[in-house]
Amino acid sequence: MKFDVSKLEWTREPETYSISEDKIEIITKPYTDLWQRTYYHFRNDNAPVLQMETEEAYFSFVVKTEFDSKHRFDQCGVVMYLDSDNWLKGSIEYENEEFQHLGSVVTNNGYSDWATTAIDASVKSMWYRFSRREDDYCIECSSDGVNYSQMRICHMWNGKGKIRFGIYACSPEDSSFKDTFSEFKITECMWKTHDGQKADEEE
Repeated sequence: MKFDVSKLEWTREPETYSISEDKIEIITKPYTDLWQRTYYHFRNDNAPVLQMETEEAYFSFVVKTEFDSKHRFDQCGVVMYLDSDNWLKGSIEYENEEFQHLGSVVTNNGYSDWATTAIDASVKSMWYRFSRREDDYCIECSSDGVNYSQMRICHMWNGKGKIRFGIYACSPEDSSFKDTFSEFKITECMWKTHDGQKADEEE
């Protein structure tokens, strides 16, 4: 499998963007977001998402993000968007001039959860590696594109068979900023088989 920009399709196309073989730029629109129900009780489902489709059960997708976010909740990153109730994303969300949230959201059957860690607001670039092992998924991040750290392992209840994955960007509040995605790569699954405790036998 190869990352081919000609095979990418929009779920909600942004007003301003550019796509070339080695770079994608998106200018976000205000009041765009992805979130479902949990805690806030609202449902936001209007962020631009650009993805390709595959049935490949084992692979890793790498992308570099660069951004000039400056307003609360501005974000861009990697995504697997199946439908409004089933998706996952990994990104950096701007908070203020001191810190921002490096985190991931997993949404299964219409409910989102959010896991984050605080990083310095000066960070304006991040690599992500999205890996699939059938219907289990892993998101990792890297500051140099070489050394990756785990952000999230999760199971997607509707994540078997054909999926879509790629990139997204949005500004949940009254903001707009530029995101640049580059260094796209699809490889064999870099999330290796677990070598610790053996799996329980299924009944």
